[in-house]
Amino acid sequence: MVVEKSGTETLFSALAQSKFRSSFCLKPKDVEYIDRIGIEKIRSHAYDFVRERLAPTEPKNDGKQTPMRGHPVFIAQHACACCCRGCLEKWHKIPKGRALTKDEVDYVVDVIMCWIKNEYDKRNDSA
Repeated sequence: MVVEKSGTETLFSALAQSKFRSSFCLKPKDVEYIDRIGIEKIRSHAYDFVRERLAPTEPKNDGKQTPMRGHPVFIAQHACACCCRGCLEKWHKIPKGRALTKDEVDYVVDVIMCWIKNEYDKRNDSA
């Protein structure tokens, strides 16, 4: 399941209407971290976090498993409503109560990485 450009535009437009979702942005320390370890390592971390914290049928501490800061992926998860199974169901129509499929994990990571890339580019363009 690859995220289509028109699909991300529609999703990000809807997320922008949420005061909570639109309040997230990458901070300078997040951009520095991405510069230091590279975008592919960030993608690898995104896969790890999604597989461990979201993909199981009943994730541990669901609804509270994603910190609000500390890693660019965590920030992106909240900005993209990929932070818990409830948000995945509400915003992405991925139902709770079953494990995520490989395609769904790929989709979630693609959404997260699209947001990170957009934010990263925005921060670098304004620097």
